[in-house]
Amino acid sequence: MRSPALALAAAAILALEALALIVFALIEIVGLGSGDAASLPTAIALIVLTLLGAAALAAFAIGTRTGRSWARSGGIVFQVLAVALALASLTIQPVSWVFTLAVGLPGLLCFVLLIATTRAENASPSE
Repeated sequence: MRSPALALAAAAILALEALALIVFALIEIVGLGSGDAASLPTAIALIVLTLLGAAALAAFAIGTRTGRSWARSGGIVFQVLAVALALASLTIQPVSWVFTLAVGLPGLLCFVLLIATTRAENASPSE
């Protein structure tokens, strides 16, 4: 039994996370252009990796919407990393609650939606 509403909600969050990473990369590019980078190769590598992450999240969003299990699996991995990053940010004083909540809450919500989508996808019709 498919659950298009759950898949659509999970895909929307994944797409928004991809968009957030693109915005972050653009901010880093502007910072690079203004000379804020301490190390040019490191700054370029960070931008490239950020854009690769955004591309992966966009692919997971499309795949989740179309019911692909590889996309849900990849999305779950990204959400676990997002929640871990949010929890790790609690160790930095002063705590940046905006960052912690902006990364942790969507990560947790999308994780739950991806698990629910997978369960709905694998549910037998007799249940």
